[in-house]
Amino acid sequence: MTTTGPLRDPANRVSPKAIRLWLLESLIAFAFWLGGSLLVSRWVGGSGWSWVPAWLAADPWLLPVAVVVLTLPVLVAEPFVRYAVHRWELSGDVVYARSGYLTREWVFVPVSRIQTVDKGQGWFERMLGLATLEIRTASHAGSSTIKGLDFQVAARLAEQLAHRAEELRDDAT
Repeated sequence: MTTTGPLRDPANRVSPKAIRLWLLESLIAFAFWLGGSLLVSRWVGGSGWSWVPAWLAADPWLLPVAVVVLTLPVLVAEPFVRYAVHRWELSGDVVYARSGYLTREWVFVPVSRIQTVDKGQGWFERMLGLATLEIRTASHAGSSTIKGLDFQVAARLAEQLAHRAEELRDDAT
């Protein structure tokens, strides 16, 4: 096997509306983190438990402050980084997708191996006109999910993949 250099970026970006979706999901996660830290700080403050550090028992408000300072910048930056990384492409007989936030994942799915193509929408995706495309093969390792696609793009791509996979299966027999 020879290598010709680093992998090139897939040609298509996900929808810019995906940033709003991921921001919304991040803010919901932030609300849970903050709410949990507020509950824990109220529970721990003045409890007198020996296992609670003295600095936390004396100033329980430090816990929610630490949660805000440590998580908010990460949760706000994450959607923009995901948008910059998430890409997809249907070229020839392969679906090529790249995704990731902390780690990167490159997936190549041969169209001839595709068994099902599913298009799905969660509540927030439906609100924003987005969809997630799930491409499944017999092997879990060969399957792929492309999140943050415009609904019409996802529908068109699902149809193209289903027709192309059917053509390739018919050619193989």
